[in-house]
Amino acid sequence: MAAHPVDEKLPALKMATSGLQHVAAMYAGVVAPPLIVGAAIGLSATDLTFLTGACLFTAGLATILQTLGIGKIGARLPFVNGVTFAGVAPMTAVVASTKDKSDALPLIFGAVIVAGLLGFLAAPVFCRAVRFFPPVVTGSVITLIGVSLLPVAFGWAQGPDPQAHDYGSTTYLTLAGITLAIVLLLRRFTRGFVKQIAVLLGLVAGTLIAIPFGVTDFGPVADAHVLGFPTPFHFGAPRFQLAAILSLCVVMVVSMTESTADMLALGEIVERPADEKTIAAGLRADTLGSALSPLFNGFMCSAFAQNIGLVAMTRIRSRYVVATGGGFLVLMGLCPMAASLIAVVPRPVLGGAGVVLFGSVAASGIQTLVRAGLEKDNNVLIVAVSLAVGIIPITAPGFYHAFPETARIVLDSGISTGCVTAVVLNLLFNHLGRGHEAQDVTHPMEAGEEIAAAH
Repeated sequence: MAAHPVDEKLPALKMATSGLQHVAAMYAGVVAPPLIVGAAIGLSATDLTFLTGACLFTAGLATILQTLGIGKIGARLPFVNGVTFAGVAPMTAVVASTKDKSDALPLIFGAVIVAGLLGFLAAPVFCRAVRFFPPVVTGSVITLIGVSLLPVAFGWAQGPDPQAHDYGSTTYLTLAGITLAIVLLLRRFTRGFVKQIAVLLGLVAGTLIAIPFGVTDFGPVADAHVLGFPTPFHFGAPRFQLAAILSLCVVMVVSMTESTADMLALGEIVERPADEKTIAAGLRADTLGSALSPLFNGFMCSAFAQNIGLVAMTRIRSRYVVATGGGFLVLMGLCPMAASLIAVVPRPVLGGAGVVLFGSVAASGIQTLVRAGLEKDNNVLIVAVSLAVGIIPITAPGFYHAFPETARIVLDSGISTGCVTAVVLNLLFNHLGRGHEAQDVTHPMEAGEEIAAAH
């Protein structure tokens, strides 16, 4: 009996190049949080490079743990783990409240350890929420994941520094458009292996094209060391402060919610639906990876939704491909010079490829909604309101500005608010008072009427 595509082991070259695609897709997301937090602390260039390498190293370990698994730990899906961006705001808040900035990272690491361990213990209970994620919910959440990620791609397309005078220049946008066009042409006019690594080829071609424009910077390669190991507790032993712990625990809840939604989305895409057992194992890997990351000077780990788009687009579903990508991340953490090669790819080039990647996630959500029974007016309302609530942080970024900072960690995540809204509305319309059956509609704004009766 042939192995499921998720468990398929591909030829070495295909495994390596496909794994590199995953690294390229998630690299910017992994290095952004340590760069932001490190800059807030005022780390030297050497320490900032060390912190970034440590986050790459721990992201690789967490990805390997998630894809290959140990016992009841690991979803064993092509699931990439990396530093969650949801933790940036509370971590910078910890930095701002710390008089001696050298104490900031130990306090952050201590809070991440506690939040990770508590999350690990809560995983078996948290996973039971899967019964409240039918297609009408998962389709809404998957669509929101893609829509929420698209602004990231648009930001990359405009350039590396929003404060720079040339941010959003025609040069940057042209490079993004060229990269997008290359990926699309490769997907349209090539076959087999070349077609599957179209994103990686597009990134390489876009980087080379950017050289004459002076956008490609090879400085990171020249300045990087060949070897380096993230020495345990390089910035000091973890310290434990209640306020920091509570703040990171909220982030852990948000992270677990998004990871659950991402696992459900990925299960649909690879045609191996994620059940309670799979989600519990995946959450254990997420939380254990987070708890162990501070040992090597890394931050909280979570699912990377952008890589789900890569799986959806390439149709390469092997978890061993993603595990190979995790291996590359570990090597990058051990070899700063190797890590710097990915850093050479200009942000506009990443943005052009990101439009395809993140748009593919939204398209997968729409495919799921097709099976969600939208002939029922109740389901139409669930989708309509969930998408509207989830899009608020994108279309009106300051909408929740009057709320406390802790609450905004949740509210400013459209994926989390949309997911909670979809679950609550599904309970209200499809579970409570089940004797009252939903009416069928032919249009969301029409009064309910049985289509079958009409026929």
